[in-house]
Amino acid sequence: MAARLGRGTKTGLMVGWLALAPLAVARPVAPEPPSESAGEAPAAEGRVIDRVVAVIGTQVLTLSELEFEARVTLVQRGGVRAAEVSLDEQTLRGALELAINQRLLVAGADRLQAFQAERSEVEARLRAFRDRFEDETALLAFLARHDADLEQLTAVLERGVRAERILDSRIRLRAQVSEAEVRRYWEEHKGTLGGPYEAVRDTLKEKLFRERYGQLAKEEFKLVRESARVRRVAPFARAREGEP
Repeated sequence: MAARLGRGTKTGLMVGWLALAPLAVARPVAPEPPSESAGEAPAAEGRVIDRVVAVIGTQVLTLSELEFEARVTLVQRGGVRAAEVSLDEQTLRGALELAINQRLLVAGADRLQAFQAERSEVEARLRAFRDRFEDETALLAFLARHDADLEQLTAVLERGVRAERILDSRIRLRAQVSEAEVRRYWEEHKGTLGGPYEAVRDTLKEKLFRERYGQLAKEEFKLVRESARVRRVAPFARAREGEP
C-alpha cells in the first residue's frame, strides 16, 4: 500500500480503529412475545420510553441514540441487511466505545474550533450510506423505524468524519512504515509468504501500517480518556476490569 490510502480503504480502517471493540452483527430479529393477554388493554403507566446509557463530559447519550448509531455503523460495514439485526450487549458495548471515542475527539477539537468537516466529504459519506439501500423510500423507512431523520443521520456521519480527521492528524505520520521495515519483515517471514519480495511488498506495507496505526490509536484513546469524564450508567455499558 502506498503511504496515501484510498478514500474507501481509509474510511474502513478508521471505523474499526475508532471503535477499538467488535461491533458484531448479532442474531436476526425474532418477533417479541405479546406483553398483554388477549383482550386486555395495554398498560398506560410504567413504560420506559428511553434511558441514559452514559454521560461523556457534558453530553448525555441515551439508549435510542446509541442503538441508532450502532445501526448506522452496521450498515456502513455490512450493508442494509445489518440494519435489521437485533442488538445484543456485545454489539451495544462496541457501539458505545465508538460513541465515546468519537465524542471525546470532537469535543476536544470544538474547544479549539478546529477540524471542521468538509461539506463535500459529509455529503459523500451520506451518498455512500444511501447507496446501501434499494432506494430513497427504503432509506427513509429505515430512519422512521428508529425515530430518526436525515438531519440526525447527517449529524452522526459528520461526527464520524471529524473524528477520523482528528485521529489521522495525530498518528498517521507516526504510523508510516519504512522500506527497511518492510524488507526486514519479509526476510523474517519469507518462508511462509511465498513469492518474491516485489510481489508481496505492497501487501506487507499495508499490513504493517494497519498494525502500527491500530496500536497508536489505542494509545491515543487511552491518553484522551485519562483526562475525560465518562460515566457509564447502563449495566452493559459499565467498564470491565482493565478497561478505561
